[in-house]
Amino acid sequence: MLKPRSTPTRELVNLDGVWRFALDSRVDDTPWLGTLQTPLEAAVPASYNDQFTDPAVRKHVGWVYYQRTVRVPRGWTNDDVLLRFDAATHAARVYVDDALAGEHVGGYTPFDVDITDLVPAGGEFRLTVAVSGDLTNETIPPGKIEIGATGRQKQVYFHDFFNYAGLARSVWLYSRPKARIEDIVVITGFEGDEGTVEYTVATSGEAQVRVRLADTTGALVAEADGAQGVLTVPNVTLWKPGAAYLYELTAELISEDEVVDSYPLAVGVRTVETRGYEFLINGEPFYFTGFGKHEDTAIRGKGHDDAFLVHDFQLLDWVGANSFRTSHYPYAEEVLEFADRHGIVVIDETAAVGLNMGVVGGMTGTPPFPTFSEQYANDKTQAAHAQHLRELITRDRNHPSVVMWSIANEPASNEEGAREYFEPLVKLARELDPTRPLTYSVVMFATFKNDLIVDLFDVVSINRYYGWYIAGGELDVAEAYLRGDLQGWIDRVEKPIMMSEYGADTEPGLHSVWEDRVWTEEYQIAYLEANHRIFDQFPQFVGEHVWNFADFATDNGLHRVDGNKKGVFTRDRKPKAAARALRARWRGLDGRKPGSA
Repeated sequence: MLKPRSTPTRELVNLDGVWRFALDSRVDDTPWLGTLQTPLEAAVPASYNDQFTDPAVRKHVGWVYYQRTVRVPRGWTNDDVLLRFDAATHAARVYVDDALAGEHVGGYTPFDVDITDLVPAGGEFRLTVAVSGDLTNETIPPGKIEIGATGRQKQVYFHDFFNYAGLARSVWLYSRPKARIEDIVVITGFEGDEGTVEYTVATSGEAQVRVRLADTTGALVAEADGAQGVLTVPNVTLWKPGAAYLYELTAELISEDEVVDSYPLAVGVRTVETRGYEFLINGEPFYFTGFGKHEDTAIRGKGHDDAFLVHDFQLLDWVGANSFRTSHYPYAEEVLEFADRHGIVVIDETAAVGLNMGVVGGMTGTPPFPTFSEQYANDKTQAAHAQHLRELITRDRNHPSVVMWSIANEPASNEEGAREYFEPLVKLARELDPTRPLTYSVVMFATFKNDLIVDLFDVVSINRYYGWYIAGGELDVAEAYLRGDLQGWIDRVEKPIMMSEYGADTEPGLHSVWEDRVWTEEYQIAYLEANHRIFDQFPQFVGEHVWNFADFATDNGLHRVDGNKKGVFTRDRKPKAAARALRARWRGLDGRKPGSA
């Protein structure tokens, strides 16, 4: 799916701003049939939950409605006209005037709605978008809705971040030609100083395809005719972690010597592979330093914000991080484009978090019923997971910053049924993109002894909290546990092994002279250092992603005071003491294993 862009043959209008807003419980059954009768307005892009002071809005279960008027530009008479939603969390219905124009399920991937036959060029229409944040056992991520003693609905979910909902990313109106470029896929490689860009251009309509590749100065370095081919790039400059270089590929559709459609695509020439215990980028061993992150800020919730995007990447650079994981869902496309331009490595993760009934059982890991069953993760859940995987990989497969797909976070990979659930998804992911390694984040309950699916994947990514949830405050014990854990995985599989989560909740400003006092800034540093001592003992270890980059909102149970506090930065991006400790460790590593030459 091509992201809408302004090109010589395409135009777009941004529809962000303040929209009319209402809850389904406060309007009639068909609010899209007229002007929305509501005193409320909501900002787009932003989650709606924290914009209002009414607690009924913050934890609303059901549909909400956004509405505004839109005018189609007069000059779009001969083009198709579409609405583009960069995300609607978690399901959407789109109404143009009184008509249902389109629907989508999946809260973190974009979708288009073709309105060409509904509104003429120059015409104005009433756009109403119904959005539901509801989660069930057949959605990704999963959850359930309970009815409390008072009759109020309550959303229950099995992931540890707030279930923000709404139009959290931009909305667009755009045009495209009738005969057009539908999609572009590139696969890059190199040998010596010669690069290759293998391309496939899908089109609508009979026309000739021409492809050109330019360097950063705009100079033409390669060109070809045809919908498929390989461009050869002499004296190639590779895209590297920390040293991004992007060529621009322009695909043109030509009919009767006229360019009827044109689309540009940024291309970074690089390779990714695993070999034994090594993770290789451009044939060189790479060591991940960075974080699991969240799209989470005050007021906006999961709303994309360019100022936070820029500042977060500045903090990544300041602390010496070279990578992050899009925990636990695909991030906005602007985030990946920024990573492409600045040489930050990304592990791109699906929204499949919470596929684990063992979490409900607490640290015993004993599920109330099997995770992979008709009661929870069933065939419909798997189908939703597969569709999400298709949309994620189709959206992000051309980004050089994306080096690996993460299929799920902390699934019950130790339970019966896990292999039957995941094996078809792994096959699908490899069919959609055979060029990138696959991983999943392994939950504490899944060990080198009982995990049932690790052989299907390329990289072992483990989430471990020795010294926090297990052996909290006893770092000598935690080190022993972690040492044995890593050795067990190394003995079982000859694959790269990294830590995809490790961290300790820390209240900023809480201090102690005793390093074993949990929640203090001193303990967060001591906890990280204990983990690092063990990491550095294993040459097979390829990376460390601290949980988390910044504090983030959760559902605020008794064990969460104002959110999850495992951030190295506060929610408003102030550094805790651990940030400087990480900076001292990471800066200068330049993608190398600590202690390596």
